Amino acid sequence: MKNNQPHKAGFINIIGNPNTGKSTFLNSMLNYQLAITTPKAQTTRHRILGILNGENYQIVFSDTPGIINPAYEMQTLMLNNVKEALEDADILLYMTQPGDKKPKNPELFEQLRKTPVPTAVLINKIDISNQNSVEQAVGYWKTILPQAKILPISALLGFGLDQVKKFILDNLPEAPPYFDKDQLTDRPERFLVSEKIREKILLFYKKEIPYAVEVVVDSFKETDDKIHINATIYVERDTQKGILIGHKGEAIKRTGMAARKDLEALFGKKIRLDLFVKVRKNWRKSDLWLKNFGYKQ
Repeated sequence: MKNNQPHKAGFINIIGNPNTGKSTFLNSMLNYQLAITTPKAQTTRHRILGILNGENYQIVFSDTPGIINPAYEMQTLMLNNVKEALEDADILLYMTQPGDKKPKNPELFEQLRKTPVPTAVLINKIDISNQNSVEQAVGYWKTILPQAKILPISALLGFGLDQVKKFILDNLPEAPPYFDKDQLTDRPERFLVSEKIREKILLFYKKEIPYAVEVVVDSFKETDDKIHINATIYVERDTQKGILIGHKGEAIKRTGMAARKDLEALFGKKIRLDLFVKVRKNWRKSDLWLKNFGYKQ
């Protein structure tokens, strides 16, 4: 029987403070571990598209870095990704959690308050909150963003996600698909590899080490049953390099083994992963290296 329903498609941009669960939400909606997730703030550095396809729709989610007041050039570029997300969305999802207040960046909040596009506030992590705090959060966001739909959810447990999907489909414009209907993301395989390695660094290392790191995949060679990957981890100082490698290379070996395990699950093949560590002094403040690492044009 022929389907006569019009096709809908659009860009659903996810914004919010750091560590509110934006990437966990994206992965849950896709039912796929696309974006890396850790308990640390500023895990997400780049916008990443995750594409959810149905017979009559294509929902293009855009995960963005957390809203911060930038302290150096790389953070300024990360914040620019959020500003762009506010400007090019068909639907906006603002992710928060009980106890959170409006973004610390007043310019971005004013943009959010005045946006003409359909907006929902997703109050995440209700699985670890009590009813009173959730009700207070609902009342707070109804007051300061009265035009928005308020939806309590648990991205981790999947609670309330059906309501979010219904809100999106109700407001999604009629349009042909923007990407192939079997496509999951706009990012290449090398990006997914570098992010998975960086995720393990965020999980295994403390203090400034995870934030001073950038990962570049130098080679990705695939055969029928195996993928051989060479990747370089860049840090800003020699002391960071020593910590990253660890005594007799034990720390970097642990990182590589954990990343390899996840990559084998991601690609469905055996992985050989060789990691190298190099120093690029103050790369987070360098226009040249920020361009080389894909943070700016």
